[in-house]
Amino acid sequence: VQIYWIFPALMAMFYLVQPREAVIGAAITVATLLPAVLPANNAHETGTIFTTILVTSAFAFAFSLITSRQREQLLVLATKDPLTGAGNRRALETKLSEVVNAFRRSGTIASLVLIDLDHFKEVNDAYGHAVGDQILKRVTKILDLRIRVTDSLYRIGGEEFVVVLSGANLERAVYLAEQLRTLVDANELVPDHAVTISLGVAELKKGENGNDWLHRADEALYRAKDAGRNSTSISD
Repeated sequence: VQIYWIFPALMAMFYLVQPREAVIGAAITVATLLPAVLPANNAHETGTIFTTILVTSAFAFAFSLITSRQREQLLVLATKDPLTGAGNRRALETKLSEVVNAFRRSGTIASLVLIDLDHFKEVNDAYGHAVGDQILKRVTKILDLRIRVTDSLYRIGGEEFVVVLSGANLERAVYLAEQLRTLVDANELVPDHAVTISLGVAELKKGENGNDWLHRADEALYRAKDAGRNSTSISD
């Protein structure tokens, strides 16, 4: 009679672990039960039990797989910018918190580069928002191809991006910022119209939180814009 507890147990298994692991667990369970069930039941009862187990496992696997994919989609929606695929502001806040905590625990240095497209409103007004969206996508690709695998890229405003560089000091961050500025300037993103970026760079300091750090980079960015744009400014 206790065999019927296998059905809720299988359902729970598919929801508690990954689908592939649950399939392996279900197969091991069936293989373990087989020697105990065969002597106690006739062929018809045994066939019914294992057919029902198979159907239950199949439905549980299907629902578990759908739920897992939906969870992944929700995670992407919650942490990714839908236009460019870069991380969004929520993801940036999480990353800044992680980096600040790592700095406080072990002194792991980090820097960030705040990026803003120059005169982007003029581009939208002259060429339309569809062209503006394409420019944002292309700029994202340029930035993403140049930064390191350990760096993280986020879009936090209409035309504003942030690169978080874990393990990089101010000198390394400034070097990367200048490379990014040069690459964007060299690419003809719009015919007969230069598209450039201004950048503010800040290294994480002792006693700062994520907002303080980002604010210093923002102040540096405004200095770069005041200096004529298409330039990089450093926060001391």
